[in-house]
Amino acid sequence: MSEKEIMEVQENNLADTTVTGEYDADNIQVLEGLEAVRKRPGMYIGSTSERGLHHLVYEIVDNAVDEALAGVCTEIRVTVNPDNSVTVEDNGRGIPTGINKQQGVSAVELVFCKLHAGGKFGGGGYKVSGGLHGVGASVVNALSEHLEVTIRREGKIHFQEYQRGKALCELTELGDCPEEEHGSKITFLPDPEIFEVLEFNFSVLQNRLREMAFLTKGLKIILTDLREDPVKEKTFHYEGGIREFVQYINRGATPHYEEIMYFEGEKNQVMVEVSMQHNDGYNESIYTFVNNVNTPEGGTHLEGFKRAITRVFNDYARKNKILKEKEDNLSGEDLREGLAAIISVKIEDPQFEGQTKQKLGNSEARTAVESVVSEQLTYFLEQNPQVAKFICEKGLLAQRAREAARKAREATRKSPLASGSLPGKLADCSDKDPKNCEIFIVEGDSAGGSAKKARIRKTQAILPLRGKILNVEKARIDRILGNAEIRTMITAFGTGIHDDFDISKLRYDKIIIMTDADVDGAHIATLLLTFFYRFMPELIRQGHVYLAKPPLYQVTRNKKVWYAYSDEELNRIMLEIGRDNQNKVQRYKGLGEMDASQLWETTMDPNTRILSRVLIDDENPQDLDVTFTTLMGDEVEPRREFIETNARYATNIDI
Repeated sequence: MSEKEIMEVQENNLADTTVTGEYDADNIQVLEGLEAVRKRPGMYIGSTSERGLHHLVYEIVDNAVDEALAGVCTEIRVTVNPDNSVTVEDNGRGIPTGINKQQGVSAVELVFCKLHAGGKFGGGGYKVSGGLHGVGASVVNALSEHLEVTIRREGKIHFQEYQRGKALCELTELGDCPEEEHGSKITFLPDPEIFEVLEFNFSVLQNRLREMAFLTKGLKIILTDLREDPVKEKTFHYEGGIREFVQYINRGATPHYEEIMYFEGEKNQVMVEVSMQHNDGYNESIYTFVNNVNTPEGGTHLEGFKRAITRVFNDYARKNKILKEKEDNLSGEDLREGLAAIISVKIEDPQFEGQTKQKLGNSEARTAVESVVSEQLTYFLEQNPQVAKFICEKGLLAQRAREAARKAREATRKSPLASGSLPGKLADCSDKDPKNCEIFIVEGDSAGGSAKKARIRKTQAILPLRGKILNVEKARIDRILGNAEIRTMITAFGTGIHDDFDISKLRYDKIIIMTDADVDGAHIATLLLTFFYRFMPELIRQGHVYLAKPPLYQVTRNKKVWYAYSDEELNRIMLEIGRDNQNKVQRYKGLGEMDASQLWETTMDPNTRILSRVLIDDENPQDLDVTFTTLMGDEVEPRREFIETNARYATNIDI
């Protein structure tokens, strides 16, 4: 479907929402039980796409992890069954099976059939919990075609099953079990009436469960996929907890010192765990969690951490004459260059900004983290003077680079674009409304020349690059801003980078990376994506970055032309038109091999082109971070392992 057709469909959908008729008391609809969840699933799990589907698993696993946080669960088994149902089994206490006096039904039925019901509200069932709203199990039940639960507790086995949120029977006692056997086993099959995607992705589950195991020291999580032959199984068990998490984050880089710092303590009823280690990279990788819930926007616990390390390192540098009297203090940014860190706090009543739990707001978390880190980091530096001196001197180098970068940024702000002329070889578009405009980043003058001839001058800008841009994963900010190609892109986009980034100043709605369909083209695209991810991630998050998909083949027969974008499509075309010597097949190695009309028709025309929008997986940011560090960093062995593991997913490789 073309972009024009998609817009027409959207307009038709909007037209269908026109309100007609009376609006009176009879229009007020009351949704009983879990009907509200089935009516508006996105409100509870975010979406009905792949992300929402996997969220069902996380909700059930979160409940089992809460048992582990309470100290009563050591193992969780997650199994994807052949019919694409999922079973989550833990050896916790088991859901209480008695009758709830308030509601007159079993506690099990209450947990699975009533929103905001659970053991996380009264202050007795759980001291800390990631699932605070009591909607997890009931939402999964509401959105499942079928769900069944088996509970081993107090020497008895109980069972109940449900269909689309409604109990099919009362809680039934099946028999006895040994007292030492206890826990809950839940199997659910997502409802095809609700979800657009029904196939669970093993790697997505693997990444999330690995994170949970890192954050819950000693907990064993076993993920099994029975859909494959042979059966696929992964076990996540980290006695080192977040120490091993930092080691995992740093696996694609070279740590600057051997020991991973670890600080643990409790203050104001906030339990604090922090682990950190500097590597030879230039980006900070700091991830924060509250009761095992990722807080991608940080919050008070992150503020406390940053305050502590900035003050402690500066105090140490002053005391030991690493910083001279007239020299400015090292900034937190200087000291966090190349830092990998995990900040995990457990708190009884966390206050998040919004249901999405993106940012922590509790002031006591700031105080607790700052206190624990300040005290124990000070002790660590005194005990490890070589490490302390190295980090301070690394901070001084970063400070000098930051000052050079500031001057480079000022030079960028005073660029020719501000006065109306264009940077580099940018062929800008004439429309000044960013919503109508797009910019194609192309490699080389040849492709740039064809693109300039093919484009719509009013709305399409062309920016040719000279070869491969700098790999920003291996460079400090001063060197990055000294790179002419990168400076040209920053100036052309208009947003600035890092702290200066302002999405409202973006000059184009679409930034389209258009490179050759070969290894070099893929490398250039990867270098550009690394730059966007590290310095302008909001461009990706807000959906402005795209990859163009040029054809791999042109097939001509009797003056008719077909384009194939994959080997499979080429085979389909050849089957349709017949395989004989009248067919002429051309394999495109580069965009420069196409004339302007071909480039327009296949890759630039909004009505016929294929664009892939680049997305960021904010649910597992550390895995994305590790991937960039592994692929773009200096360490060869992790990159080799990554390629060997993922080679089977690669397509269109020239042999």
